[in-house]
Amino acid sequence: MAPFFFIFFTLFTTPQFTHAQLTCTTQKFTNNKQYNHCNDLPHIKSYIHWSLSQSTNTTLSIAFFAEPATPSGWISWAINPTGYGMAGSQALLAFKSSNGSMVVKTYNISSYSDINEGMLAFDVMDKRGEFSDGLMKIFATVVLPGKNVTVVNQVWQVGPSVSEDGVPVKHAFQPANLAAKGRLDLLSGGTSGSDTAGSGIKKRNIHGILNAVSWGTLFPIGIIIARYLRTFPSADPAWFYLHALCQVSAYAIGVAGWGTGLKLGSESKGITFSAHRNIGITLFSLATVQVFALFLRPNKDHKFRFYWNIYHHGIGYAILVLGIINVFKGLDILLPDNKWKSAYIIVISALGVIALLLEIITWIVIFKKKSNKPTKAYDNNHQPLAP
Repeated sequence: MAPFFFIFFTLFTTPQFTHAQLTCTTQKFTNNKQYNHCNDLPHIKSYIHWSLSQSTNTTLSIAFFAEPATPSGWISWAINPTGYGMAGSQALLAFKSSNGSMVVKTYNISSYSDINEGMLAFDVMDKRGEFSDGLMKIFATVVLPGKNVTVVNQVWQVGPSVSEDGVPVKHAFQPANLAAKGRLDLLSGGTSGSDTAGSGIKKRNIHGILNAVSWGTLFPIGIIIARYLRTFPSADPAWFYLHALCQVSAYAIGVAGWGTGLKLGSESKGITFSAHRNIGITLFSLATVQVFALFLRPNKDHKFRFYWNIYHHGIGYAILVLGIINVFKGLDILLPDNKWKSAYIIVISALGVIALLLEIITWIVIFKKKSNKPTKAYDNNHQPLAP
């Protein structure tokens, strides 16, 4: 069983989302303008250049460069004067118009569901856009919200397209997109918040590890043990204790994974993966009922044992199917390299092949048992056979 843990720990802790990219110091400007500071932003292929007015620290000139998600996509850079994240941010958003020229618009994002073009909470001057070298570029001068502001919360993003009426289509919700935020020290040129962003990615990866190991691997192994080992009399009652140990362990790990999912949800207001979340809640509920049902397990000769078995097997197979489906949905959300998704496919396929072989062996054993049973009512001396 150790190899399964090794595979999944490696799967979700290996860095996945790094990009080979140029540095901001090599970038040139068409008007030869110079900025005092620049940074290669840690998530999404993007860069920020800026200069802060030396006299009052109230005016900020910025140049934001990013590679759009698609050729017809959009890029955005924002300051959030009230919080850390998208909600409340004051955004500059650029995209190509129908005639191919770059357009820069302003969006006051009061909430995740309310994204409309409008005036910002501070003045913006000289905003314009460019496109060159595969990068969209935003240039602007903003009057900072407050006196002597030297640190701002910044948010940046890229999206896939813009509708015909100029409304930006939602960006992706992959780890790199969700982590595109942080603090920018306008004086020192330093950025912070990457550790926080990295922590968010780490939490998602831990969530993925726990659920892939529990619902996606240990539960299927436990079901295989229960269904096939008990066919062999020599495995009784060892099969039951192995089955119980495997399923209780899977449940404990699954609860930890479910808990990290709740924590991630509480930290990502307005961002939901409804199907993945709903299946996770269903899995937790079914597994909880299943584990506690062990304490209500009737004896083998009890009249209710038949009905208990139907209920127990039904819920068990439901957990098996939903668990595997949700692991794949989680992989689609995390988007690791294809080789890691392939690794899980190999693991679950191997378990499927093992189950198929054991199913064949089980039926062979059953048929042999039936064929070895006496079929005559009397022996050769015409004496009745013992029942």
